[in-house]
Amino acid sequence: MTSAVPLSSPVRREVTLAEWADMDEDEPGELVDGVIEEEEVPSVLHELVVAWLVRVLGAWLAPRGGLALGSEHKVGVGPRRGRKPDVSVYLPGAPRPALRASLSLVPPSIVVEVLSPRLRDTRRDRVEKLGDYARFQARFYWLVDPEVRTLEVLELGADGRYAVALSASEGTHDAPGCPGLSLDLDGLWSEIDALAGPGETRDDGAERSE
Repeated sequence: MTSAVPLSSPVRREVTLAEWADMDEDEPGELVDGVIEEEEVPSVLHELVVAWLVRVLGAWLAPRGGLALGSEHKVGVGPRRGRKPDVSVYLPGAPRPALRASLSLVPPSIVVEVLSPRLRDTRRDRVEKLGDYARFQARFYWLVDPEVRTLEVLELGADGRYAVALSASEGTHDAPGCPGLSLDLDGLWSEIDALAGPGETRDDGAERSE
């Protein structure tokens, strides 16, 4: 009788920050402790919120000279860690990466993550990335949850920790640290409702799963 030989797990090659930065755009994943980690699979709802944010932030920044970038913008948050925020904002007058750079070692003024229903993705955004962005010294961390329809704006304090600067689910609010920028949450949710298909409701998929 022969014994079955257990299949070995694939060896995950370590990748440097520079190698990760030079990967093609169609190569998914973020760099965590030198290893490529899978990214969340964005839903249409997720992408609608990202598009709205880029549009609103871009319109506010354009005459002021700031910069709003989408989800393929790579930031090196540590020597062996790299993230791709859903939206990265470099405010007017703040340091910014070179236009042809494939990786930014300059912390964005604002990083935004749009939460997904999977618990593992929510934990990653609320715990792991929160620590990464705080150590990277991104001044503001926005968390948008389109399922329960909330916006949280966290601001980095002198102690290196984030504290809540704004928490809202409806209405129009001034964005902390962005003079003249108003966030119309009712307008965002209305856009989503207007695009919902037959039978879809705001509660679809709201229950978080692994």
